[in-house]
Amino acid sequence: VYDLHRYGIAFVASPRHADMLMVTGVVTRNLEQALRMTYDAMPEPKMVMACGACACGGETYGSTYAVVGSAADVVPVDIAVPGCPPRPAAIIVALCAAADMLKERM
Repeated sequence: VYDLHRYGIAFVASPRHADMLMVTGVVTRNLEQALRMTYDAMPEPKMVMACGACACGGETYGSTYAVVGSAADVVPVDIAVPGCPPRPAAIIVALCAAADMLKERM
């Protein structure tokens, strides 16, 4: 139903081939280092999208020892898509906006 290839958007498995990193959940202490390493592995210019209430706010599960917080607490976030879960149309609009931002940065 949601064909992203018509907008020129493709998902890749390796961060070395990616222009944008999509964070879709709360950042835990176990994932903090992996998120930083993935962000560092991406080529410039790079972007980060926080997708969903957990990634945007990070307070969905409260303040615990295991939760670092939002994606913005670990890496710089360029676009935030709110919602729990975010609507597919909102994600597509944010991806198209990210593609426009990326063109400006290049």
